[in-house]
Amino acid sequence: TVTRRQLPLTTSYAFTDYRSQGQTISTVLIDIGTPPTGQLTPFNIYVALSRSCGRDTIRLLRDFDERLLTSHPSEYLRVEDARLARMDEETLRKWEEKKRLMNNSHVL
Repeated sequence: TVTRRQLPLTTSYAFTDYRSQGQTISTVLIDIGTPPTGQLTPFNIYVALSRSCGRDTIRLLRDFDERLLTSHPSEYLRVEDARLARMDEETLRKWEEKKRLMNNSHVL
């Protein structure tokens, strides 16, 4: 006895994260596993994941290395983020001081 089974097939196509930039895609199947050549960065993953209409329409093809999402992508970027955070705090401190001085100058 021979039993034939038909798997549901739909037309589809693949392209790189670079090619997907600027597009919104209704449903995405993403492979963020370690490629056989080259490497993935958090930036590649961000572009791929952010193309969909929401997290309910994203499917991951296979497991991936969680360190891609838990390690800082660049030491230079980490240093720059820290510098910008310090500038933000300094600007806020100066603004609060000016605001306080302006309020005090109106008091007779």
